[in-house]
Amino acid sequence: MTTLSDFPTHAIPVPPARLPEPHRVRRIADDAEALQRAHELAAVFAAGAAERDRERRLPWQELDLWSESGLGGITVPRAHGGAEVSYATLAEVFVILCAADPALGQIPQNHFGLLGVLREIGSEAQKRRFYGEILAGARLGNAGPERRSADSPTVLHGTTRLVRTEHGLRLSGRRFYSTGALFAHRVPARALDEAGRAVQVWSPREVRGLSVIDDWSSFGQRTTASGTVVFDDVPVSPDDVLPLWQLAEQPGLYGPNSQLIQAAIDQGIAEAALADAIAFVRERARPWMDSGLARAADDPYIIQDVGRLQIDVHAAREVLLDAGRTLDAIAAGPLDAAASARASVAVAEAKVLTTEVALEASQKLFELAGSSATRAAYNLDRHWRNARTHTLHDPVRWKTQLIGNYHLNGVLPARHSWN
Repeated sequence: MTTLSDFPTHAIPVPPARLPEPHRVRRIADDAEALQRAHELAAVFAAGAAERDRERRLPWQELDLWSESGLGGITVPRAHGGAEVSYATLAEVFVILCAADPALGQIPQNHFGLLGVLREIGSEAQKRRFYGEILAGARLGNAGPERRSADSPTVLHGTTRLVRTEHGLRLSGRRFYSTGALFAHRVPARALDEAGRAVQVWSPREVRGLSVIDDWSSFGQRTTASGTVVFDDVPVSPDDVLPLWQLAEQPGLYGPNSQLIQAAIDQGIAEAALADAIAFVRERARPWMDSGLARAADDPYIIQDVGRLQIDVHAAREVLLDAGRTLDAIAAGPLDAAASARASVAVAEAKVLTTEVALEASQKLFELAGSSATRAAYNLDRHWRNARTHTLHDPVRWKTQLIGNYHLNGVLPARHSWN
């Protein structure tokens, strides 16, 4: 069994994350407090969002505030000391944070996805230990899929291996799209064991042989630091290994949970873009010369477009929260293959709408606000860059196919983190 301090620090290209002082970490009690804390953090995060994006300034201090807020522990079961908030509340927390800063808001996505995996396949001993770390303010950031190669044709394939040696278990591989790993205290990674089974290894961030490289260069979601993680013969405790292969063998909600968060991030982007569009039209945009109006906000065409966009944003939010409530209802009852499929379909419907509205709102912003809104000083293009980048996380065309195939042919969605 390992703890966060059992391994010596390895020389890495970036400073390691520090654990917060225990007395500074809140213990959130319920859904209402989780939403309150999210609003408090969002007010802080929003103030520097444009500057962080422009300068690509990584949010170390902001993540310390995140850890101290206690939000990282809101899905920990009550039996283990957490608030065990509803899925609907979890989605709303992400909308609130991502409307303030979607890059910073996205960083904890894998934290909660990983906690969903732990909940379904972790042993009781693993749950006690890892939940305890989370409630003390520790952050999780996964080592994502490998880059495409002959040995890694899809995100579910790769060459990362966990092998048994005379010195114990060792993990080797190179991963990418590792959102949150740079800032994490544990870096879970998917690997194949010697039997060819998928496992998940929850490595402490400072273990010997683990390097986190900040080589993320996307034009959007710039400060997520979703770059490379290298495992070079990393020592692994058997107590830090979860049997990931079991997830494909049993119905669960880990996939819908992960996708619900992805949809909530896009919803937050849409709401921020709409809010900035309205503010710019009110405060800065000029009316068109032929309108005869004194204010752009009185232009009937702009009014109509804002109304239509408001409807679309609101509709997407309601479908998102309804998907969260669907997951809550399913989690409260017997969880069989049919129930797991309903959860995936409900979240897919939300994902389609939030993807579309994030792109629509972030593009429509400029049409409504006019050419002055394109000035670099305002950095309003970050909304579209963030929307375009994050909505590529998994292709929405496969969501509509999943939904149609389910309703038309009764085909249940495949079980993985993208459904």
